[in-house]
Amino acid sequence: SPRRRDLLKQLGVEFEELRLREAPGRTRDVVEESRDGEPPAHYVERIARTKASVGWKRMEQRGLVPHPVLGADTEVALGGEIFGKPRDAAHAADMLRRLSGRQHEVLSGVALKRGEDILFALSVSHVTFRPLSDAEIERYVATGEAMDKAGAYAIQGRAGAFATRLDGSYSGVMGLPLFETADLLAKAGVPVL
Repeated sequence: SPRRRDLLKQLGVEFEELRLREAPGRTRDVVEESRDGEPPAHYVERIARTKASVGWKRMEQRGLVPHPVLGADTEVALGGEIFGKPRDAAHAADMLRRLSGRQHEVLSGVALKRGEDILFALSVSHVTFRPLSDAEIERYVATGEAMDKAGAYAIQGRAGAFATRLDGSYSGVMGLPLFETADLLAKAGVPVL
C-alpha cells in the first residue's frame, strides 16, 4: 500500500515492491478472510506470514536476487471481531457507527522471510473514537477515504479528528509499525536509518 511504502522509506531502507495478484476475476495470491472463531492476533499473524511467504516464492519464480521479504497486515477489531475492509459505503458507515464513542484494537503484524526463516512481530494499539453523528459518518464515507482501509478509516487522514486517544503505535495504526519492522530488519541484517 502507499502508506506502507511511505513508512518503510522513513526507515531509510532500500526496497522493491513485489506485487501480489489481487485483481477481481483472477486467483488471488492471498485470500484475506478470517476463519470462524479465529482470534484477531492469530489472523493478523497468519496473513502477514502468508504474504511474506508468497512474496518469497514470487521472488524465486522471477529469478530475482534473494533479499528479505516483508509481509504485513493491519486489522481493526472490536470485542474480538475482525472488521476487515468495507465492501461498500453502507458497510463502511456501519463500521464507523460501531466504532463511534468506543475503544477498539488495531493489530498490525509484520513478517520477514529470509530463506527458510520467517520472523514475526505484532503491534497492538488501542484507539478511542469520540461519538460520531450519522451526518459526520456520511460526510466521511463520501470522501472515499474509508474504502480499502481496515475498519473503514485512515488515522493519518480526516479520521484523525475522530480519535480522542491512541495508546500504542501510530505507525502501526497506519499499517506498518516502525519499531517492530526496524527490529525485524535488524535481526535479518538489514541496516535501517
